[in-house]
Amino acid sequence: MSITPVPRVGVIVVAAGSGSRLGADAPKAFVGLDGHTMLRHALRGVFDGPTAQVVIVVPRGREGDARTDALEAAGDRRDLVTVVTGGDSRQASVAAGLAALWGDVEVVLVHDAARALTPAAVFARVADAVANGRGAVLPVLPVVDTIKQVDGDAVAAAVDRDVLAAAQTPQGFRRDILDTAYRVADRDYTDDAALVAAAGHQVFTVAGDPLAFKITTPADLERARAVLTPRTTVPLPRVGVGTDVHAFGGEGTLWLAGIEWPGEAPLSGHSDGDAVAHAIVDALLSAAGLGDIGTHFGTDHPEYAGAHADAFLTRTLALLAEAGWRVGNVSVQVQSNRPKFAPRRAEAEAALSAALGGAPVSVAATTTDGLGFTGSGEGVSAFAVALIVPG
Repeated sequence: MSITPVPRVGVIVVAAGSGSRLGADAPKAFVGLDGHTMLRHALRGVFDGPTAQVVIVVPRGREGDARTDALEAAGDRRDLVTVVTGGDSRQASVAAGLAALWGDVEVVLVHDAARALTPAAVFARVADAVANGRGAVLPVLPVVDTIKQVDGDAVAAAVDRDVLAAAQTPQGFRRDILDTAYRVADRDYTDDAALVAAAGHQVFTVAGDPLAFKITTPADLERARAVLTPRTTVPLPRVGVGTDVHAFGGEGTLWLAGIEWPGEAPLSGHSDGDAVAHAIVDALLSAAGLGDIGTHFGTDHPEYAGAHADAFLTRTLALLAEAGWRVGNVSVQVQSNRPKFAPRRAEAEAALSAALGGAPVSVAATTTDGLGFTGSGEGVSAFAVALIVPG
């Protein structure tokens, strides 16, 4: 009978969160993505990574469910699985995981089950960095969105994104460093890297992965499901339809179809009221099965207050790319008495196309012969059709 060597790497998978922001009936890690739970997907990346003891920390009463998921994912590594009950906070749950590690473990990776699609390569990069002398390591992605510091609904200052990075998990540590940091911690920290840094240790970075996004909201869940949607043998294009309406009455100048219209009355809205850009966003998200504009850019996203078309379309393009899609083309029709589109149609199409990575965008404009709110000059409506193709 072969005996699995005791590994010197331990992975703590934190799966004890309630997931209240997800709005699900079950603890977050036990919400289904396709035919499996979020935890089961997270464990796939863990067991495809470096050989390690795997300690899964779950809410009380879910230990059996976690063990079932773990044994299915583990394959021939079933004897490396340990399941423990979590605490009242994430930090307490990680502490419970640390207490369950075997004595020979020297490198500890702490991973959030909510980052369910994290590839095995990220685990390997983090573990290798710690094994090669880095005492504390976390995977990061560059920040691509324009970042603003806000005060309420007002922009207070711009933030230099070149010095920012988005932290992910697994975060890796020399075991003695993490054990000591937990013993001396005097408050809760947002992640283990912050806790270790507070204990006086330098934290280093390695490359993260776009698939390691955290599933926190219903929009994140839709995004993960879209990534996992099985493709047909011959991938087929998909079509989406979007519409948006905004009334005149905002402050400043008019922004429509991605360009500014000096001297024209502005549209009201959470952002700049650009009905054309917003209809395009809805059409693209609908085609990809990624929800709608309210899901990703609603009033609970203050960073998009006052934002223009390029911010919305660039982010939408990234969401599609992460789900395996790219834009084929987009067609939009605008209904409004003003502004007059014909003189600037080419400029608007070029601006929208540039924001979508060069995908062709056509814009047509019409009036309603005085009928309805657009005909009376109260606002603008836009209708978009988008074609997306597998990326």
